[in-house]
Amino acid sequence: MAKTTNVKSKVRNPALAPEGRKKIEWAESRMPVLMSLREQYRHSKPLKGFRIAGCLHVTKETAVLVETLAAAGADVCWSGCNPLSTNDEVAAALAANGISIFAWHGMTVEEFYWAIERTLDFKPNLTLDDGADLIFTIHNRHRELIPSIFGGTEETTTGVNRLRAMAAAGELRYPIVAVNDAETKWDFDNVYGTGQSTIDGILRATSILLAGKNVVIAGYGHCGKGVAMRAKGLGANTIVTEVKPTAALKATLDGHRVMRMDEAARIGDVFVTATGVKDVIRGRHFRVMKDGAVVCNTGHYDCEINIPELEELARSRRTIRPNNEEFVLKNGKRVYLLAQGRLVNLAAAEGHPSEVMDMSFANQFMAQLWLAGLAKKGKRLETAVYEIPVEQDQKIAELKLRTMGCRIDRLTPEQRAYLEDYSAGT
Repeated sequence: MAKTTNVKSKVRNPALAPEGRKKIEWAESRMPVLMSLREQYRHSKPLKGFRIAGCLHVTKETAVLVETLAAAGADVCWSGCNPLSTNDEVAAALAANGISIFAWHGMTVEEFYWAIERTLDFKPNLTLDDGADLIFTIHNRHRELIPSIFGGTEETTTGVNRLRAMAAAGELRYPIVAVNDAETKWDFDNVYGTGQSTIDGILRATSILLAGKNVVIAGYGHCGKGVAMRAKGLGANTIVTEVKPTAALKATLDGHRVMRMDEAARIGDVFVTATGVKDVIRGRHFRVMKDGAVVCNTGHYDCEINIPELEELARSRRTIRPNNEEFVLKNGKRVYLLAQGRLVNLAAAEGHPSEVMDMSFANQFMAQLWLAGLAKKGKRLETAVYEIPVEQDQKIAELKLRTMGCRIDRLTPEQRAYLEDYSAGT
């Protein structure tokens, strides 16, 4: 695609907008919390005067967030945070609705960073990120923008981990809210969203039967836990590999076999990486895999699978079906790599279900409101990574329960007093 800079948007095909609008409307019907926040703030426009640059998967759910930010008064400029995760229909619909967006499915790495650069032409004063590529680009190439940026938000575990490391090293230059660490994000989006959508991506790319297969999940954090839960529910024999003793112990007590990857590589039928670490599956693992092994990634970056080492071992390579490449190794065995090692749940499927993204994106929206509110009062946060307030977490959970028709008990004054009474005994 041409790399013109003087454009408001660049998408694959603007004619796809009507189909994209249908997808967005479907997501809206499944995201009642975010839609209620849109209705609450569409008249007061608390984000008026703020320019938000976003770098996040362009899905139908993301579109609901983008249009909610715009309804609250923000000027929004957007790019995708993964070369294979953009839904071209949704991107076209956003562009048709006046959103400045630079994203299309199948971007090269060069195009990916070109798109981020275009959002920075916009000179944002707030940022919204998933994986921190936007934040890193600002710090590495556009430090002149930093004095005018009030803060940003980060969506995912990988990004938060890197930003905390950046802060610890004294290199972070503006405050970030760790949206990923909200309980209504990581305990729902990461577990139930990743679990279901990863299995969805594997099945779309392969159409295999999971029942009876040995499914190896690398990493038993929230995402890996969700994948293991769903694979086991479909009848798979689940195997977990880990480096953290407590996570490995949890996996064992949850009913999964735990072993090293060197052992699992010999018996696995399907491999899913969910670690946030590079080189989890390498050449020595590919060499001993069964003929027909399926390998994919649901961690943020494709480096979890060492694809160059797989390429070195292969004598031939072909696309066997969409998002499914067959590598025939020199030893005659076949290994199937899904979605080029990118996020299989987004590249081969549609990402997390709308219902869990409702809570994650409500947190994003509320965090942006908080940063904007502080800026309006002339308050500037110290440069650090901040947690979502517990009160916000509980409010979003309560709203979600209400939309599901669930009611819960409340503490009586006597119960509150009891909880706060440290002198009470048996």
